[in-house]
Amino acid sequence: MGFLIAVLVNAAALWAAVQVLDGLDFSGEPIQWLILALIFGLVNAIVKPILKIFTFPITIITLGLFLLVINAAMLYLTSWVAGQLGLVFTINGFLDAILGAIVIAIVGMVLNYALGAMGVD
Repeated sequence: MGFLIAVLVNAAALWAAVQVLDGLDFSGEPIQWLILALIFGLVNAIVKPILKIFTFPITIITLGLFLLVINAAMLYLTSWVAGQLGLVFTINGFLDAILGAIVIAIVGMVLNYALGAMGVD
């Protein structure tokens, strides 16, 4: 059950980022949003920890701000993987990727908090 909720939260966060930012674009059907969210979750679960280990010194030097770059890179990687699967998720520039990562993080955090407060795990 937790996996399904995580995918739904990712889908909602990605949808919010696409709605708020002009630099992100994805106009898929609801099932395609879920596939995009699944890709995003897998990229964050597999690639992100490895990148965080290798960039730990830079992250320390920048007081954690480099994590924004890593999150933007995960969004770009999600876009690339989605493209390989025939889904068109576009990011217009690096600033849009960073802003998208921030929106996704905030929406995901709010949704996870709300679901936790409701007792949904």
